Amino acid sequence: MLAPASIVPPRTPAEWAAYYALRYAVLRQPWQQPVGSERTPADDEPDTVHALLLATGPAAPAALAVGMLQRLTGRQGQVRFMAVAPAAAGRGLGSQVLKYLEAQARTVGLAEIVLHARETAVAFYERHGYAVVEPSHTLFGVLPHFLMRKAL
Repeated sequence: MLAPASIVPPRTPAEWAAYYALRYAVLRQPWQQPVGSERTPADDEPDTVHALLLATGPAAPAALAVGMLQRLTGRQGQVRFMAVAPAAAGRGLGSQVLKYLEAQARTVGLAEIVLHARETAVAFYERHGYAVVEPSHTLFGVLPHFLMRKAL
C-alpha cells in the first residue's frame, strides 16, 4: 500500500472518480446497491465539504479514505459517507478524515455535528467524542444505524 498524502477536497476528474469509487466500494457495493447510489444531491451544495485522503505514487489517484460534511442548519452539520479502503483499515486514516471535517466545521462556524453511524462504527465515533442520541434507521434492511452528536 502506498503512503497517504494530505487530505484535500477532490478537484480533478480523476480525484472525484477515486472519491466516488471508494464511497461505492465500501458503502454500497457490498449490499448490491447500484452504481450512483453512493451519490447524493448534497454533494453539489456550495457549503458541502468533501475530504479525500489519497495514496501517493505515480499511478492514477487511489482513495484511501473519504468523508463529507454537510451543513444542516446555521450552526449544525452532518458527517456523511465516511469510508476507508479495506486495505488501509486500522491505520488511523478514518480518524484523520474525521478530524479534518471537524476542523472545517469549526472554520465555518458550526457548533455541532450529527451523524448516523452504522452499528459497527459506533465505538469509533464514541472514541472521537460523539454520543449516541437514539437508534436511527436500518439501511438496506440489514444495517442498523444510530444518531450520534458532538458539540464542537
